[in-house]
Amino acid sequence: MFRRVGIRLAQFLGDLAAVAVAFYLAIWLRPQLEFGKPIAPENVLPAAVIILLVLLVWGVGFLLTDAYNLQKNLRIIDEFQRLVAAHALATLTFAGILYFTYRDVSRLLVLTFALIALLLLLAFRGLFRLALHFFGDKRYGARRVLVVGANEVGRKIGRTIQANRWTGLRLIGFVDDNPQADTLNTPHFGPAGKTEQVVEEQNINEVIFALPRAEHTTLANLVAALHYRRVNVRVVPDFFDLVFLRSVVEDVGDIPLVTLKEPVLNPLQRLVKRSFDLVFGTIGFVLALPFMAIIAVGIKLDSPGPILFSQERVGENGRVFNMYKFRTMIHDPNAPPPDQTVKVINGQPLYKFYDDPRVTRFGRFLRRTSLDELPQFANVIKGDMSLVGPRPELPCLVDKYDVWQRKRFEVPQGLTGWWQVNGRADKPMHLHTEDDLYYIKNYSLWLDVQILWHTVKAVLSRRGSY
Repeated sequence: MFRRVGIRLAQFLGDLAAVAVAFYLAIWLRPQLEFGKPIAPENVLPAAVIILLVLLVWGVGFLLTDAYNLQKNLRIIDEFQRLVAAHALATLTFAGILYFTYRDVSRLLVLTFALIALLLLLAFRGLFRLALHFFGDKRYGARRVLVVGANEVGRKIGRTIQANRWTGLRLIGFVDDNPQADTLNTPHFGPAGKTEQVVEEQNINEVIFALPRAEHTTLANLVAALHYRRVNVRVVPDFFDLVFLRSVVEDVGDIPLVTLKEPVLNPLQRLVKRSFDLVFGTIGFVLALPFMAIIAVGIKLDSPGPILFSQERVGENGRVFNMYKFRTMIHDPNAPPPDQTVKVINGQPLYKFYDDPRVTRFGRFLRRTSLDELPQFANVIKGDMSLVGPRPELPCLVDKYDVWQRKRFEVPQGLTGWWQVNGRADKPMHLHTEDDLYYIKNYSLWLDVQILWHTVKAVLSRRGSY
């Protein structure tokens, strides 16, 4: 549905134009730079074959890195990340080719070109998306979408379409047997039986069925009725609520199969993630040792009791392990278990809250600076946790999870994660599992690196920590 050839072709041609303009700007700018080796203007212009090489390398690089996949670029930050990665790959490839062929090309020219091209590419994509945002569903060739079924799944599809008007999709309305159904401020065209009539009257291009599984016969009849009409028919599976994280449609012979669940991390991804954890977890642990020694002394001077605090948490695939932290509360051997110290706020259980009287003075400092989490580098090295992933939860809270919330345990639990850098303690884990699921669906090593970088900024700002 989001595979719009026109948009992708326009982006591809616009990107190549931006690269070409950047190259000629760099040629014009190079003799005027006051730093670098002086060069005469007549000696700057490279051979024509190099200009063609630029277009070829960047064109192939954009295509190989999937820079025009609208389904993966619905968010502008995802589009920019993929564009920067493609540009970096093309730049390195271009520099490597020049090293073995045209070594007399100015290196400063190549660097200037790469910087200008990056700025022009980002500017073009931003303006292109902005134009589509305002005119995407109004331009010639926009796809008119009708959703059959205004239930929760249908409305979710509708909101997704409305949020991505720039792709050229326009939600025309719903048909549903319930005349009082919420249709997201779009027309309600009547019961599902009128689908064929609405398709003809409203000039519909896309019909999306989001009917409940009890309406199997109705679905079959409506699809058959649309068989000879020039309209794309799509069906949200009636087991949508069971689809785990990544569903894939495959053909086995002539039989279509929908994969509902398979390991989120393939063996190579798991090996890379574990290697990353071991290397940087060990480095982090060694660098943190002097600070941990000072913290240990501070805890002993502040209040009696052990230095470390060990607590059972639920890890990957529901495995329970002991997570380590520096003790931040008054030590009480007779304290009740965690499930009896949960505070209920607005009907939701919270085990960590701002005004907890059990937190010591030094412990509050450790929490505000997140230094109490440093011992978890040991959990990372042991393999109980990863540097990045959904945060390990208390077993007593996991027991209260809905089925869909347990999806967060499909990957190793992390020292930090997408949830933490988007709210930390201000957003309780069990109330914002969507953040963890976003991370799982979009997992990559690059995303892990980004989260680690944002974690540093979140810790320094002390946002949401207590």
